[in-house]
This record gives sequence, C-alpha cells and structure tokens, in this order.
Amino acid sequence: MNKIPLFKELKHDRWVKPFFKQYKKTLVTALILGFFTFFCGSALMFNSGYLISKSASLPVNILLVYVPIVLTRAFGIGRPLFKYLERLTSHNWVLKMTSKLRLKLYQTLEKDAVFFKRDYRMGDVLGLLAEDINHLQNLYLRTIFPTVIAWIIYIFVVIGVGFFSWWFALVMLLYFGGILIVFPLWSVIVNGARQKREKVLKNELYTDLTDNVLGISDWIFSQRAQEYVALHEDSEAELLAVQAKLRKFNNLRNFLFELAFGMLAILTLLWTSTRFIGTHGGDANWIAAFVLAVFPLVDAFAGLPAASQETNIYADSLNRLNNLPDKAITKKVETDLPQNPLDLKVQHVSFQYTATQKEVLKDITINISQGEKIAILGRSGSGKSTLANLLRGDLQPTKGSILLGDAVVSTLDDTVADYIGVIQQVPYLFNTTVINNVRLGNENATEKEVWDVLERVNLKKMIAALPNGLETMVDEAGLRFSGGERHRLALARILLQNTPIVILDEPTVGLDPITEQALINTFMQELKNKTIIWITHHLKGIDNVDRVIFIENGILEMEGSPTYLEQTSARYRNLKNIDNGE
Repeated sequence: MNKIPLFKELKHDRWVKPFFKQYKKTLVTALILGFFTFFCGSALMFNSGYLISKSASLPVNILLVYVPIVLTRAFGIGRPLFKYLERLTSHNWVLKMTSKLRLKLYQTLEKDAVFFKRDYRMGDVLGLLAEDINHLQNLYLRTIFPTVIAWIIYIFVVIGVGFFSWWFALVMLLYFGGILIVFPLWSVIVNGARQKREKVLKNELYTDLTDNVLGISDWIFSQRAQEYVALHEDSEAELLAVQAKLRKFNNLRNFLFELAFGMLAILTLLWTSTRFIGTHGGDANWIAAFVLAVFPLVDAFAGLPAASQETNIYADSLNRLNNLPDKAITKKVETDLPQNPLDLKVQHVSFQYTATQKEVLKDITINISQGEKIAILGRSGSGKSTLANLLRGDLQPTKGSILLGDAVVSTLDDTVADYIGVIQQVPYLFNTTVINNVRLGNENATEKEVWDVLERVNLKKMIAALPNGLETMVDEAGLRFSGGERHRLALARILLQNTPIVILDEPTVGLDPITEQALINTFMQELKNKTIIWITHHLKGIDNVDRVIFIENGILEMEGSPTYLEQTSARYRNLKNIDNGE
C-alpha cells in the first residue's frame, strides 16, 4: 500500500522512465547476469554438499564424483565472474543514467535561473543534486534490480523443488513468499515514514545551512551566534534521533530475517531427511546438497526489506524532479516603461518558496519616494534580502504587488537594469582590464567619463599610479584590490550606469571600521540625488538615511527616522550601542 506513491510517480515520470526503453537490452542483460550470480552460488553449495556426501560413502568408481568436481569448479568460477559482469553492466547503465539526469537538471535550471530562484533556494538545489539524483541511482541498484532478481530466483526455486516434491514446493512457495512480502511490507510500514522524515530533515539542513552560512555575519554582528549554533544543534539532534530509530529497527529486522533463513535450513533438512533416505550414500547424498544450497539465497533476499522502506523517498525524489519546469518559461508580455516620479510601492507583499512552502515575507507594505534613502535591517533569514530581490524584480511576490512608478517591477525584465542598480556584498571583478570592469556599467562610456567616476570614488590617483593605468589587468575576482577598493570600483560602475535607484546589499561587510565609515560617506555623497535602499545588519552610518525599517521573521516590526527611533525605541538604542561598542 505504501508503495503506491512510487508507482504513481513512475507512471507519469519524465525523468527516469525514458531510460527503461533507451537501455532496455542492457537492463535485461544485467538482470540475467544477476540471476546467474545467485544461481551459481547455490549450485556451488549444492554440488559441494553432494560431493562431500558422495565421497564419504566410498564410491566404487572415481568417475562417480568426477562430474560433481567439474561442476563445483565451474560454478566456483562462474559465481564471481557473473557477479563482476552484473556489477559492471548494471553500474555502467546506472551511471550513464545519472550523468544524463544531472545534465538534464543543469539544463533545466539554466533555462530560466531567475524564475527558478523564485521557487527554490540554494539549499533546495543542493538537495536535488546530493539527495534526489543519488536516490534515483539507488532506486535501480538497491531496489529494482535486486527485487526483480529475487522474484526470478523465487520462481525458479519453487519450480525446481516441485520436481522432487509438490507439497514441499507449496511450502517453499508460501515460505519464500512470506519472506518476499512480509519483511518488505513490515519495513515500509514501520520504517518508511522514518526514512522519509530523515530525507526531509537532511533537505532542511541543506537549506538552513546554506542560508545561515551565507548570512553568518548577520548572526555574529547581532550577537546571536549562540542562537544560530543552538538552532543547528536542534536540527541535527532530531536527525540523529530519527537515524537511531532506523538503526534499531534495522538491527531487529535483520536478526529476524537471518532467523527465518535459519528456520528454512532446518525445514529443508527435515524434508530431505524424510525424502532422501538411503544407505551407504544412496539417496542420502542429496540431503547436504539441498540444505547447503539454501544459504547462498540469503544474499538474494537480504537487501529487499531495506530497499522497500526507501520507496517513499524515491517517490519524493521523483516528485521533486518531475515538478521542475520541463520547458523554458516564456517571456512576459512587455508593458509600458515606468513614468516619473519613480516611487517604489510595496503593496501587501507576501512571499514563499514553492519547494518549502515557508512564508519568508508576510503582508509587507512600504512606500519609497523617489530620492528617499532607507535602511532595511534584520538578522539572517528575516527576509530583508528577499525583499531586495523582490524590489528589483528578481523574484515575484506570492501575494501583493510591487510597482515602480506605475509599472509592475517583475514585468520589466532586462529593462529593470536601467532603473535599479545593485552593489553586492562581494562585488565581482573580472580578469580583464580596469577600464573594462568599470565599463560594465556603461559599455559606451568614454575614457574621460571613466576617469571622472574613478575620481568621484577616490580611486583616480591609485589607478593612475598603476603601471598600465586603466589598461592594468585585474586579477580574477579582483584580488589585486582591497575590499574597500573593490566596492569603490562597483560604485564607479553604478555611477556610469546612472540608475535613479541603487540597492546597497550589505556592501561594508568584512571591512575595518575606518574603511567602512569612509565607504559609507562616499556612497551617501555620490548617490545623494538617488533613491538608496541600504540592506544592512548593523547601524553604523545609519544617521545618513531618512528612514529605518526593521524586518523580523518576515514581518515589518519597526519603522521610522533614525531620530524618531532613537527617542522612542529602547531596542533601537540598544542595537546602536552594541554597534558603537558600548
């Protein structure tokens, strides 16, 4: 019953199902080789048991044991040979499949990265890559292949025993059927939910860790590092508790499984003792042969219960992959460009990622007038960076709307760059010349215009002193320049771009206090006639803005001018004192 979700996902699957037909011959070959691996294992023990018994009965002619000796050698060689060929074939097939799955995943994400970002976070991508693709690989290696092979062996054993005794064949039919059905079903019922919960917790850890590590500075500067550690430890403790329950159940199930096969060996011994009774070797030689042949079958059935309990997470992995967009998202219909005044209006905006259904922002309403300077504060995960992405149109609100002038921001597509510029926390400089890096803001800028903006950001003397001036090569990622200098080059790009609105996304993180204050002063002086939206985690330089907005857990908690908050909010005063080292 719990396997139904997997069958439903496979029925409508467009990720894994196509490989069944594409590699049908390889799949069949792997199954045949798998069957012969276990057949040779049981046949080896069968012949060995017969050979030992026959030899102990003092055969009158060596030729009576010659054939069993040859067969024993043949099956002894055949078992590792078939096992190697089966592993080679099945793993080669699965690795081909998973490599193409990863390629398809990359291509799917690449089709429209902006809209994928709307629905998924970095942790979700890691979950897709690290968990889901690997689960689909295990779906074949640990579930489909072993299950099909086990059922083939099951049918073969029942038919084979039927040649000697129809009633014992019926016993084997019921006994093996119980092992094939009861243990996997028991595992699915008891451990299936735990296995799925383990996967969910791992995916949540991927997401939380990437979010928190990328915003670790927020936790540190807000003096909440211990809280971050505690949250992570709580998540890990829950995961470890689930894994402990999984191991405990697995140990019990494996013990009972081994016990069941031990009982099967005893049952076979009792049957052969009554069926093959003779003197001086006679029919009694078959007793050891049949009993020993039972033991290699353990390997054929042992992995089925563990594989069955994972069917829920296989279904979940298929569901996550099949929910990805199959085709590139079409461009939106072009709308009229925004008209002055270029006010930003955030109207009852809520946002949640599709993958987690977690509401990051809840009913936010903010009006930002043209030329106004605001600071948006909040700890990591509070939603401030998400709000910045919404303001630029990189994300679309789940509810509500964001207008620039009279135009919906998310409909502007690439033209939004003409209105809103961004200086990131870590500005990237490309491994080309200084002038090419600065001209990213305006490809048609003249050399004089480049020198003018470099002078405005206090870099003209430093660049002029370089051996090749503007033609000096910038090392990859801008390692030639300090953190403050990289931010000033990013500001030079924005000045060339000349957008009316600039988002400063924590541009002073990691800078020493003197450099930080100097950079803030430069930003405010050179962008004084523009709308500034400053995303920050602490309050240094906060008196330069017109309004401060605090976001906590996706809700607008506090809003007002620095002076007003200084007078009315004890929390604001406390945060400011912390930033000042008081």
